[in-house]
Amino acid sequence: MKIDKFLLAIIGVVLLAYLFPSWGSSGSPIPLNLIGSIGISLIFFFYGLKLSPAQIKTGLSNWKLHILVQLSTFLVFPLIILVFYPFVHSAQGQTVWLAFLFLAALPSTVSSSVVMVNIAKGNVPAAIFNASISGLIGIVITPLWMGLFMQHTATDFNLSSIYIKLITEILVPVALGVALQPYWGKFAREYSSYLTSFDRSIILLIIYKSFAESFEKNVFSSVDVVDLLLISVATTVLFYAVFYLTGFLSDRLGFSQEDRITVQFCGSKKSLVHGTVFSKILFQHLPSVGIMLLPLMIFHAIQLFIVSVIASKLAKRDTIPT
Repeated sequence: MKIDKFLLAIIGVVLLAYLFPSWGSSGSPIPLNLIGSIGISLIFFFYGLKLSPAQIKTGLSNWKLHILVQLSTFLVFPLIILVFYPFVHSAQGQTVWLAFLFLAALPSTVSSSVVMVNIAKGNVPAAIFNASISGLIGIVITPLWMGLFMQHTATDFNLSSIYIKLITEILVPVALGVALQPYWGKFAREYSSYLTSFDRSIILLIIYKSFAESFEKNVFSSVDVVDLLLISVATTVLFYAVFYLTGFLSDRLGFSQEDRITVQFCGSKKSLVHGTVFSKILFQHLPSVGIMLLPLMIFHAIQLFIVSVIASKLAKRDTIPT
């Protein structure tokens, strides 16, 4: 097992934010907000360039698989978190619970889902379809889930203004990328590795700014080692709960081994890319953005590790372990 360099970079950026929080503060001479906004638009413009309409059209035929993956991503995850809402009583507990709801409401990952499904010898075309369409659905669904609870806790949480930002910064660039795909699509595919590096650079910048602001305002003073361990355990349990539930439902629906792999791998993962981008828009006025991202970053690390191990084992087996 190789250590994921991006995870190391995230740890490094959080450490940098702790040591030098002033660079990411609102009074910083470096226009990180502007750079982040432009970077987000470019990320989704390139995403549109790589989004193949032909693959999406082909993938529509396996509709039972797609419905199960999307229901798992946008309904099962949030419903599991909603079960624990009555047990939240303190302000800190409310913030952590909202952070878990944000994690649960996010789209599935794109590149890592496809890569892991390919390693495990699953249904790769279906994985590509679901990973691609999930990000587009999330633009609508994620703010709706958060709006159900954020409007009660944040007076400046305005869904209409949030959707305007999502449309201008994300949806319009995606549409423009799709429209220009006949001309620049080949370029995007040829230089995909460079575009991935660009995506990750923007994500690291947003993570830095989010944590720098939180460190500067001493938001993490109430979070100790025990809290981090509890969050880690909770995210691990959440992952396994959805992973085995999607496997059980796949068996009940009579899916093939390849389809079951795709459902489990795509339906149990959450996108750090979309999470950091959405957090910049949804929580731009909150001082606790760092805490809102904390469960997501832990979940990201956990899902990569667990799915990598499972995919490596499945690549050498003929049947899926139950």
